Amino acid sequence: GLAEDIDEGNVTPRDDPKARGKYLAEKYGWDKDIGARKIWCFGPETTGPNVILDTTKGVQYLNEIKDSCVAAFQWASKEGPLADENMRGCQFEIQDVVLHTDAIHRGGGQIIPTCRRVLLAGLLTGSPRLMEP
Repeated sequence: GLAEDIDEGNVTPRDDPKARGKYLAEKYGWDKDIGARKIWCFGPETTGPNVILDTTKGVQYLNEIKDSCVAAFQWASKEGPLADENMRGCQFEIQDVVLHTDAIHRGGGQIIPTCRRVLLAGLLTGSPRLMEP
């Protein structure tokens, strides 16, 4: 699957976005636009077999919290909810975000822990399992 392709280096964050989008569309049926421009990062350690995607439409202030969301994703994928071990083969899609209009409430101190809890809660609702090393 995709996790194996990421581990083998067939899909990396350093790939040309258009080539990556074409590959993901052909092999996994992804929308070319999502594979090309909407992958925020891989994790853990920016090269792991998990991805976070931005599938939102017209969310205000989203670029202001992107770095905080990426940090939360890295933290969550490094210390998963079941055994505080790395997650593997997880794809998270950000579908909608509602942010406070006051910038003071959009800082990393508010966004990182909240985003991490949302990611872990989303994973727990998706029937996670422990994998043998």
